[in-house]
Amino acid sequence: MYTFISIVYVFVCLFLILVVLLQSGKGGGLGSAFGGGGTGQQIFGGAGAGNLLTRLTAGFAFAFMALSVWLAFLSSSGEQALDRAVRQQTAAQEAAEEAEAEEAEAAAADAEEAAAAEAEAPIDGEEPSEAPTPEGE
Repeated sequence: MYTFISIVYVFVCLFLILVVLLQSGKGGGLGSAFGGGGTGQQIFGGAGAGNLLTRLTAGFAFAFMALSVWLAFLSSSGEQALDRAVRQQTAAQEAAEEAEAEEAEAAAADAEEAAAAEAEAPIDGEEPSEAPTPEGE
């Protein structure tokens, strides 16, 4: 959407430049540069050129301003959405790091308990520490 509006914006800018340059000013404008003095006016008719070019200029100027505002709004709302996404991602990473730290602490505690239980258990192949009783007595 943003790309399409940007493309339309560029075309509106180009047409606005073209329409402004086609208007005859004190020096005759761009229209007189291509065909001589009065031939630029004859393309659009006697008085129709001024009226048509004025209306086109006003229309393209309005479109230019409206698209400028719209693109500025889209740009700023996109930055806000990006900021929100970055904050959410940072919060999710912090929560994941806290969960990993808790899991690591729990695993360390389990390992300590297992080591303590293993230290208390007799080693395989050894009999309990009770004194052996002779069988014949």
